[in-house]
Amino acid sequence: MKPVLLGWGTALPPHSISQPDASQAAARFCCESPEQQRMLSMLFHRAGVVSRNSVVLDRSDGPVDQRQPFYADRALVGPHGPTTATRMQEFARHAGKLAVAAAERALAVAEVDASSITQLVTVTCSGFEAPGFDIDLIQKLPLSNGVNRTQLGFMGCHGALNALRVARAFVNADPRESVLVCCVELCSLHYQYQWQAELMVANSLFSDGAAALVVAHHDGARHSQPSPLARPAVQLVGSGSWVVPDTRDSMSWRIGDHGFQMGLSPRVPESIEHELRPWLTSWLSGYGVHIDQVAHWAVHPGGPRILSAVRNAMQFDDAVLQQSLSVLRDYGNMSSPTLVFILERIFAEPLKGPLVMLGFGPGLTIEAALLVPSTQ
Repeated sequence: MKPVLLGWGTALPPHSISQPDASQAAARFCCESPEQQRMLSMLFHRAGVVSRNSVVLDRSDGPVDQRQPFYADRALVGPHGPTTATRMQEFARHAGKLAVAAAERALAVAEVDASSITQLVTVTCSGFEAPGFDIDLIQKLPLSNGVNRTQLGFMGCHGALNALRVARAFVNADPRESVLVCCVELCSLHYQYQWQAELMVANSLFSDGAAALVVAHHDGARHSQPSPLARPAVQLVGSGSWVVPDTRDSMSWRIGDHGFQMGLSPRVPESIEHELRPWLTSWLSGYGVHIDQVAHWAVHPGGPRILSAVRNAMQFDDAVLQQSLSVLRDYGNMSSPTLVFILERIFAEPLKGPLVMLGFGPGLTIEAALLVPSTQ
């Protein structure tokens, strides 16, 4: 039997901000003219986001300029905002709590004791410290002090897919392994002040969240007594990766003196439209699956143009990407946890057939995973 996905869980910071309010707040930090304010408002409106959660928020309502203390006006902190060191201190304050909340949910759905986890795979591209939130998971779930740890860093929005590949490899190598994957991203800590189109697009899209997954060899990893949260296991059939030729500069994520900075070429949607279907057709054929046989698609919503490019490349009806669009609308782009939020919505109903997960990241890289109902 293939390795199976037994459980999944998500977590959000307690406070959120609507997109119109986020645009209003951004204008204070980023705009130096009425023309820039108009352009910023248009970017935020076109992002496909209605609301986003952030760890910097102290409240979800009231005057916009009084909801958070972290980002101050240029006159007080300079033209670039907080230093990267200050932003990383904030990451350390919040990452562990979100990680534990998501992992507790995933373990409950999986009906797996935390003490039985043998491998912990942590994922983030938005904050680094050592010891990190892996230690929070060990201490607070609690996991065994002897759990094996693997950290995947700076993989970007498809990080959960890379983590699933690692988890699947562990379980294939030794069926006794039980793997907890945990993704935490606090993208709102990398808000940029300087007026550049790519940075303003990132400001309009990214948000905070956490997600966790439990992977094991079979249902025997579960408790003997069923939980009301339990769901049918899903087989992890395989994974694939494709670096699109000549796109090294199309998407980037780099550490700056004042946060991490996103680079996003306007050519990315065109590259996806050109490359995605031919590669997917070839990759799926290796598992005896035709594109038309795929019943569910969990596509990472990097932004509206990314999803439009996928729809055009794959000739999808609008309904196929509804879950991706709804997660983008409700939560924004949380980077690596986002795909698990989409899975959670898809798994609310029994799977009707194969499911393909898709994500895009620096490179430009396409990552994919193939899942099927455990009875198939």
